[in-house]
Amino acid sequence: MATEIPYKIYLSEEEMPKYWYNVKAHMKTQHPPFIHPATQKPCTKEDLRAVFCDECIDQELNRTDEQIEIPEGIRSFYKMFRPSPLVRAYCLERLLDTPAQIYYKFEGNNTSGSHKLNSAAAQAYYAKKQGLTSITTETGAGQWGTALSMAAAYYGLHLDVYMVKVSAEQKPYRREVIRTYGANVIPSPSDTTEAGRKILAEHPGTGGSLGCAISEAVEKAASTPACRYVLGSVLDHVLLHQSVIGCESKIALEKYGVQPDIIIGCAGGGSNFGGLIAPFMGERLEGKNDIEFVAVEPASCPSLTRGKFVYDFCDSARTTPLAKMYTLGCGFMPSPNHAGGLRYHGMSPVVSQLYHDGYLRAVSVEQTAVFEAAVQFARCEGILPAPESAHAIRAAVDEALKCRREGKKKVILFGLTGTGYFDLAAYKQFNDGAMADYIPTDDDLRKGFETIPKCAVNEGLL
Repeated sequence: MATEIPYKIYLSEEEMPKYWYNVKAHMKTQHPPFIHPATQKPCTKEDLRAVFCDECIDQELNRTDEQIEIPEGIRSFYKMFRPSPLVRAYCLERLLDTPAQIYYKFEGNNTSGSHKLNSAAAQAYYAKKQGLTSITTETGAGQWGTALSMAAAYYGLHLDVYMVKVSAEQKPYRREVIRTYGANVIPSPSDTTEAGRKILAEHPGTGGSLGCAISEAVEKAASTPACRYVLGSVLDHVLLHQSVIGCESKIALEKYGVQPDIIIGCAGGGSNFGGLIAPFMGERLEGKNDIEFVAVEPASCPSLTRGKFVYDFCDSARTTPLAKMYTLGCGFMPSPNHAGGLRYHGMSPVVSQLYHDGYLRAVSVEQTAVFEAAVQFARCEGILPAPESAHAIRAAVDEALKCRREGKKKVILFGLTGTGYFDLAAYKQFNDGAMADYIPTDDDLRKGFETIPKCAVNEGLL
């Protein structure tokens, strides 16, 4: 009975997953490999070693093992904040007067305030194990930079964080938390790298993008001894680490005999969404369920809903390998008035392939509607959500209202990826009525599409 399900479902430490779930082991169509931009041939492990940690590369290339063990050195870190609670949103259900059951997996119960710590801990652990002394990264809203600064401090690594300039300006306190944990923060684009200087020359006054920040972080890593680049989203090994979210959710729901009908997640680079759906999607690919999976992205940066499925650079300076993904073009710059995060120009190759094959659907939402849902949720459920998370809340509310209209009792699960207490400038903008929606025109998108490389692997695709 629904009334027997508690508000919060907690797992014990013993129930915490010992393995990450590799959804690629079940995918009918594997996404195409990275392409080396110089040779136009698939990247080898050796090609990737200058940028990424060795163990992460092995995980990136692993397409066969469903379960990949979480080392004890990472699990001991996880125990500080995992397992995270699965919450039945009774108050939201009553407010919406819906027959739907709504659950959310809350990933904000750690100091970094988000799901990002799941992969930050793993990648910092592997860097330390490899004998590295420093790492570099990018961060948009600051959640990833905060998480990685915590992990770097824990494992004794120096960290340089290239933070999207507009976010560094909008969220100075997030920046200070990163610095408090010992990391060096550089607003991006900056004049400290060749990539940054080039972007500033081409786009004077730009507020930056994740693509810009990635370019600078990759350049810094490649030119620094005993250093590697650590990425917070998009790539397969990051999605793998985030599968701990989906594994815990599945264990918790099964304890009460609950099977979700719809699973919803916000999607910027795609790792948290991919991690949430991973074990459920694996069963869907095996014909064991008929769950509807929904990726929610901002209307101002609509890579899935309006992007092209082609090979593109993962960064703005065109220094990274080419990835086959849904993309707006590596030169796409999100509108500076966009306050809701999820600013990346592309989407996880895994999520992109699943979307292309019809196993999930995507919706884009405008930021005023997102913040309306965020405020509604905060007032009834008592948690101030991160703007990124609020994209999933918006879609979950819409699905619950649809259930009310149609008289259908569905089970909805969404990912509440983090808290919004460092995003108060955006909330102030919304509360003051000063927030505006921006939807790029076809001409705006065309400018981004023009930056997609016209190379052999893209012949006939553009």
